[in-house]
Amino acid sequence: MKRLPKPARAQLIRWGAAGSAIVIVTALAACSSSDDDGGDNTEASNDTYTWWDPYPQHDDASDWAQRVAACGDEAGVTIERTAYDTTALTNQALLSAQEGTAPDIILLDNPAVSTLADTGMLTTMEEFGFDTSAIDENLLAAGVVDGDAYGIPIGANTLAIYYNQQVLDAAGVDPASITDWASLTAALQQVTGAGHKGITFAAIGTEEGSFQFLPWFWGAGADLRDLDSAEAVEALGLWTGWLEAGYAPNSVITNSQNTTWEEFLTGEFAFAVNGTWQVNSAAEAGFPTGIVQIPGVGGGAAPTPTGGEFITAPVQDDEARYDVTTQIVECMTTPEGLVETANTFAYYIPPTAEGQDALLAENESLQPWVDAVRTAKGRTSDDLGTDYPLISEALWTAVQNALSGSMSPEDALAEAQANAESATE
Repeated sequence: MKRLPKPARAQLIRWGAAGSAIVIVTALAACSSSDDDGGDNTEASNDTYTWWDPYPQHDDASDWAQRVAACGDEAGVTIERTAYDTTALTNQALLSAQEGTAPDIILLDNPAVSTLADTGMLTTMEEFGFDTSAIDENLLAAGVVDGDAYGIPIGANTLAIYYNQQVLDAAGVDPASITDWASLTAALQQVTGAGHKGITFAAIGTEEGSFQFLPWFWGAGADLRDLDSAEAVEALGLWTGWLEAGYAPNSVITNSQNTTWEEFLTGEFAFAVNGTWQVNSAAEAGFPTGIVQIPGVGGGAAPTPTGGEFITAPVQDDEARYDVTTQIVECMTTPEGLVETANTFAYYIPPTAEGQDALLAENESLQPWVDAVRTAKGRTSDDLGTDYPLISEALWTAVQNALSGSMSPEDALAEAQANAESATE
């Protein structure tokens, strides 16, 4: 990344007791990590730089930890890495801002970037001295608040529709024929008519449920500020219609993305909505698999939500530390570094065209996922910021109410809009 001249740094907003009473956190929808806590932060010295990330499953001997350490070595310093569960990381970061003990670098789940930026604890990338022009705008947008970028994506994962080639062949369905909602529904009718199961997805009443519904919501042309629009009703009507017709099982109401995948691996389903992080598992399934993009209502690829982490730089009292921090971040975000991240996690797509091309040169089978990421959208995009978690909860509640049959899609979304407006006033 090209460095820009550094203007004056933004000052950290110091909170009072009232300001610290409420903490908004967003669960990682794309992939999960363990609940182990990596420990507390300690005061950083001039030759030790602190790094927090949400990967406690990667211990100090892991390829990831060694890579982080190597970027410190390249900058001539030691990196003290602490790993937290995703939710604990956000809470710990907010606490560190209050106490003046923020680390030098935080690798943060992208929907949480706006939560931390809203407190004033993060530098903008312009203040930090980074030119973000090489990063795909749709991916960078997840960390943009009021026109300012507060982080750099290290990669992105997203959703598509996996299919079981054996089931499709037996039912006479060509996956290339699936280009819009009507053709997908026709494929489901053909598959179930041949005695197979149709499609499974995760509609659980959590952020994962919203994450999986958003491609259909956005694919209908709906907007998260207008949950009860005609387009939103059409999207929810598609899902409820599939359940009513028997194209999707009732288990989707409680399915997480993991349980959805377990259903697909039985070999009984034609389709499953899931993410980049299942690429390796799909390759090892007991049947041939492929993917198609989630279609928009009238054709073309629907925008899918992005998962993945951003590198952020908390405000430091000692601004002299920023030069070395910048070197560390640059090491992690070169095209080669982004490809290494993609390979380390086996499901991240680099956020730059150069990084994507380098990844495809190594593994051309990832082209459909690169295409999906290029049309993806951040959940906090459209300047939703800290309103997103509140809107998302209203949305997943509406999905639950409609799929369970307790409310019509129209009534469920009307209630969701009212609740969202009340929560975000």
